[in-house]
Amino acid sequence: MITGKTSVFGIIGDPVEHTLSPGMHNAAFKKLGLDHIYVPFHVRAEELEEAMNGTYALGIKGLNVTIPHKTEVIKYLDYLDIAAGLIGAVNTVEFGENGAVGHNTDGIGAVRAIEEVKPVKGKKIMILGAGGAARAISFQILLSGAESLVISNRTIEKGAELRNDLVEKLDPNVKVTDLGIELERELKNTDILINTTPIGMYPNISQKPLVTADMMHKGLIVNDIVYNPLKTGLLVEAEKARAKTISGVKMLMYQGVESFKIWTGIEPPVEVFQKALMNEMNLEII
Repeated sequence: MITGKTSVFGIIGDPVEHTLSPGMHNAAFKKLGLDHIYVPFHVRAEELEEAMNGTYALGIKGLNVTIPHKTEVIKYLDYLDIAAGLIGAVNTVEFGENGAVGHNTDGIGAVRAIEEVKPVKGKKIMILGAGGAARAISFQILLSGAESLVISNRTIEKGAELRNDLVEKLDPNVKVTDLGIELERELKNTDILINTTPIGMYPNISQKPLVTADMMHKGLIVNDIVYNPLKTGLLVEAEKARAKTISGVKMLMYQGVESFKIWTGIEPPVEVFQKALMNEMNLEII
């Protein structure tokens, strides 16, 4: 039952109609007996300042932030945590005694998904793509102790921009390759491959993946952050190579778990998040 004492959390974005976050968070609030509710708010780019003022005025306790607001929302916050400051983007806002604090749990979500299988510390990791998701994951991978990182992108210049920022702020052991022969050579001793591009995302599920089975090795771990379809073309190729696969739904789940923990101080039951997410997507538990 919602009352005047119920704490409100939510997500702002444009679009936001198809977000899967409310199902996960509300299921966890119910399981833990918390008097909280999580709702989506459709906020256009030109409405962001008004929306943030309204958030303060209404006493909303926490927000997730999705496109197109992850960078612009920083203007309306008091502090950023280390990861959000390095990345320059926020997906979680915590409202408390110290004001509004911005966090970025996207990279943490990816790392936790991978570490269900193997720690990233001391590993060589390759990331396909150089956009916003690649940026968040790259910084978190290095913060988590990866030995080296290779960014492979269609446009070398864009990959180099990300590399230069990573080298300047964190670690010199970052390379950039194109999607050709150099990528294949680097893959031979790569431990973990992460796809952050939209290649193979619904409805373009028949697109040829950037890396195929003949380029992989058995010991490779392959994580595709695309979660629709659950088994992308890249993951199909990984299975052919007998590599270990990780679906993008895991990152989605764990970034939500981290937001929940920031807001409540409680580590929620992961299985509740996973079940709610699978129900929202009409899929079986993985």
